[in-house]
Amino acid sequence: MQPSPIQNSAKKTQNLVLGIDAGNTKTIALIAHSSGQVLGWGRGGQANIYVSKTGALAAIDKAVLEAVSMAGVSADLLRSSVLSATGADWPEDFVLLRAELEKHAWGERIQVVNDAVGALRAGSPDFSGVMVVCGTSAGTAARNSSGAVWHSSYWQESEGAEQLGQKTLRAVYRAELGIDPPTTLTHRVLTHFAASSVEAVLHAQTHRNAGLNIGLQTGRLARALLDEAALGDPTALKIVGEHASSLGDYALAAARRVGLEHTFPLVTAGGVMRHHSKLLQHHLLERVRRDFPDVSLVESRFEPVVGAVLLALDALGPVSSEVYSVLEGSLPPAALFET
Repeated sequence: MQPSPIQNSAKKTQNLVLGIDAGNTKTIALIAHSSGQVLGWGRGGQANIYVSKTGALAAIDKAVLEAVSMAGVSADLLRSSVLSATGADWPEDFVLLRAELEKHAWGERIQVVNDAVGALRAGSPDFSGVMVVCGTSAGTAARNSSGAVWHSSYWQESEGAEQLGQKTLRAVYRAELGIDPPTTLTHRVLTHFAASSVEAVLHAQTHRNAGLNIGLQTGRLARALLDEAALGDPTALKIVGEHASSLGDYALAAARRVGLEHTFPLVTAGGVMRHHSKLLQHHLLERVRRDFPDVSLVESRFEPVVGAVLLALDALGPVSSEVYSVLEGSLPPAALFET
């Protein structure tokens, strides 16, 4: 395939940027021209250095090399690169991840941010407000108009899909014992695990040889929980409301850490947040508005990797509305982002 005119232009002007989103389930890399045109993309696996440093770095390398190959450009033309990563929590994490990009000379300017910060850049056009991510895992970030940034990292409880799944199981176990009222979650859990009884589910989850895949199966219960809450099951509604309230507590803490006051965008992202019912967002906003009544809810329109690209473009100068438009129109197909 012959390089496009924009690729030829990129090679001449060297106005290329690299954005990487390294997550708990997948890693996505995009190479774009300063005009906003996406030239190439790549995908790798899980990239959490707390799970596997070697595996995480390999996933990042794979995604970037695929993007470079697809773009048909040389990596040494990259003017700016940003890695938005889960596991970028403590100072030594940023040093490790930055060193990986520097080792390959992926950018004249290199920046590493926590993945919640990258998600905030993707979801908030002026890069201010509070981002609440709830997907495979959960995270919170805040930034004010002066550039002060805070992200929750290990300050925050584990509050992603896996934890919602565990709460769902616990509710079903309690209902089975008669401690709590019956719940429609029981049928959903039995169907999900193709089990004949609640005891069979409990055994599968807890016996000595229970495999590592159990966690993934449990995380997928988050959708069932939200489905049943939308249908009015009291137990499911209670779990969702309490979970959202806890997410709201951290959103408020983040806002105060950077001095946000009165009104600011409360941005949401992540697979759990994209559920059709929007119950989680409703209760989240309800909690935050008890302290900040004028806060507005914003659903991120972009995948988190777009935030990394925008941060890389920010390093070259202000990002115009035209650049936003070109970027949005040249993004990869949705299938690239599916988990």
